[in-house]
Amino acid sequence: MIVLQNTVLSDDLKDKFFVCNLEKCKGACCVEGDLGAPLDKDELPLLAEAYEHVKPYMSAEGIKAVDEQGLYVEDFEGDYSTPTIGDRECAYAIYDENFTLKCAIEQAYLDGKISWKKPISCHLYPIRITKYDGFEALNYDRWEICNPACSFGQELGVAVYKFLREPLIRRYGEQWFQELDEMVAKESVTKPVV
Repeated sequence: MIVLQNTVLSDDLKDKFFVCNLEKCKGACCVEGDLGAPLDKDELPLLAEAYEHVKPYMSAEGIKAVDEQGLYVEDFEGDYSTPTIGDRECAYAIYDENFTLKCAIEQAYLDGKISWKKPISCHLYPIRITKYDGFEALNYDRWEICNPACSFGQELGVAVYKFLREPLIRRYGEQWFQELDEMVAKESVTKPVV
């Protein structure tokens, strides 16, 4: 476990390997699961502001899901997530020419239409954040649909936290990430060889 500022990180983030391999998984994380993408409460107005720019990128089914369910849904615990199409893929997911799921929000961002890249939960995946009073716990969410990403990460020697450098900086800042990197480097130097 790594304790850094107001975060507690699972050792898996430095010990396990991960590099998304969309060619193999086809964006399965956008379609598998019980709910859409988790949304932070502070992302709800960002989504509302971005929607008119995102809508032209969406599928007809995705637009219909938003029309019927709203821009986001609230569950019985008061948590928010993106709506889904038939309890399957995220309403904001779109298929490319290779039938790989991508994000309409991110596409609008890449085309310079909006300044919000996508929900932080998507950007940080496979890290999942659990909020507690005074700190956040960051854990590695293991899911068999990501096995190709684990193999690819191991092949390339890229730790989970290194692969997710950009979203971690987006969430916690450059200084936080540098501290994390230094802590991991220091630990690997002092770790006894077994």
